[in-house]
Amino acid sequence: MKQFFKFMFASMLGFFLTFLVLFFILVGVISSLATFGTKESKPVSANSVYHLSLSGEINDRSSKNPFESFDFMSFTSSKAIGLNDLLKNIEKAKEDENIEGIFLDLSYTQAGWGTIYEIRQQLIDFKESGKFIIAFGEFMTQGAYYLASVADDVYLNPEGSLDFRGLNAEVMFMKNMLEKIGVEPQIIRHGKFKSAGEPFFLEQLSEENRTQIQSYLGSIWNTTLKDISDARNLSINHLNEAADNFVSRTPEGALEAGIIDGLAFRDEVLDIFRQKLGLEDNKEINLVDFNRYKRAPLPESMLPLGVRDKIAVIYGSGGIVMGEGSETSMGEKRISQALRKARKDTTVKAIVFRVNSGGGSALASEIMLREAMLAGEEKPVVVSMGDVAASGGYYVASYADKIIANPNTITGSIGVFGMVPNMQELFNDKLGLTFDNVKTNELADMGSFTRPLKSAEREIIKSEIERIYETFIHHVAEGRGLSTDAVDSIGQGRVWSGVDAKRIGLVDDFGGLNYAIGQAAELAGIEEYRVVEYPVLKDLFEQVMEGFGSAETKILRAKLGDSYPVYQKMQEATKHSGILMRMPYDLVIE
Repeated sequence: MKQFFKFMFASMLGFFLTFLVLFFILVGVISSLATFGTKESKPVSANSVYHLSLSGEINDRSSKNPFESFDFMSFTSSKAIGLNDLLKNIEKAKEDENIEGIFLDLSYTQAGWGTIYEIRQQLIDFKESGKFIIAFGEFMTQGAYYLASVADDVYLNPEGSLDFRGLNAEVMFMKNMLEKIGVEPQIIRHGKFKSAGEPFFLEQLSEENRTQIQSYLGSIWNTTLKDISDARNLSINHLNEAADNFVSRTPEGALEAGIIDGLAFRDEVLDIFRQKLGLEDNKEINLVDFNRYKRAPLPESMLPLGVRDKIAVIYGSGGIVMGEGSETSMGEKRISQALRKARKDTTVKAIVFRVNSGGGSALASEIMLREAMLAGEEKPVVVSMGDVAASGGYYVASYADKIIANPNTITGSIGVFGMVPNMQELFNDKLGLTFDNVKTNELADMGSFTRPLKSAEREIIKSEIERIYETFIHHVAEGRGLSTDAVDSIGQGRVWSGVDAKRIGLVDDFGGLNYAIGQAAELAGIEEYRVVEYPVLKDLFEQVMEGFGSAETKILRAKLGDSYPVYQKMQEATKHSGILMRMPYDLVIE
């Protein structure tokens, strides 16, 4: 017994000491991350180069959550870049007399085609200053090369590779997997192009879905080719031929085709910068990275000193859900509060609603749309579309005074579907579980996962979907000044590229977030203003708690690796039910 207590107390002491050490490590990490980006601003020294390395994830908005990109497996962190700060940095570098040029470091770029387009347009604006841009990569994705093509010179590692072979969109289908585990996804939809449920009950693309994907994929590729053609002085035919033959599979092939300007190792590229800056050999180059430059003071021309008028930018990213949501999901409560706050603030003269969402809950979409409509009755509302603003993401935008997208935005998907998984076989045959129930009324157990839908229940869900679809096309027709028949003809769940969306009247103009802010100022009749961002980011304690709450998901993602998307889709198949407005699942464009 004595030995038992000895070991027990030793174990308790060991646990306590371990906990204490981890606690102090955690406090240190939080303290350092909490002060990240808040250090005193220091001017950038003369003859500097803005080093823009885009190897991490790029979100619409910078987050202050210290655990957002924390890897609980390796205890390392790679903070995501916010597009809002990235665009501001490039604008700042254009006006900053101490910045001589930009080093585009593009070994790997994780961003959607709409985001890449916005960054590229900002870099084109930067070049009006007469300053140089040099791009380099050990390996370049097609998106990275599209971005690099705007540079004065593009260099590739002599042993590297450049992926330039056309776009491919891949959809994962789960019908056979669900059958194996005994889950029947019962789908009711309106719109022949409403393909969001197809991965659950088909094994391949429907003809309608194949047609729409081919259409917007071709549109994005055509925009990409035209922009590269203009920047590199290469014909579109030449670029298509280079893609068909995948000449860029070797660095020499990319150079011979004129896709790049030279082959060089990183140290040789740095020597090119020394020459441009007039530095001696081996002299250290003052490369200013994203985080350091973010803290640098703004040039006087960008300082809104004494300006009272504001333009509110409200960020809505991710799936549309009921409840609070987060930085990566559009919770109706959080977004509605932000819209309401901006509406009631008399110093806010216009609102830019930044939407980057493939949709989600129909009810949550309606609640947010109502707040956007109320705001529009008092001040101009401009919608800025990101990579995607489709289905529920378009629904919430439909009454804006102006809708600004870019050619590569994925939008439309005006349609509705409902899904109720029937897991009777999974429960009964696979798990050996059976269920019984007692009810007071005929439809009291409607929507149960433990049995198939009855015909009467299907009819009720179908009528609700058709009612919501009619409401959807009514909102779009009234908001866009179109007839309901016209909206129905371009609706039916069809997804469009930004180019086609503008052609059919769903979008007013092309441009990024900064352009949308400028349009909002013009509608409000103001020239001087400052930008405020909503929803207000949560305090540090809440962010830390959210970080711990997502730890389990991050660990699971790390363990499953490439298999995680399959697990995620399986969870969606057995979890989501009800009436939804959302885009097709698992669309990967690369």
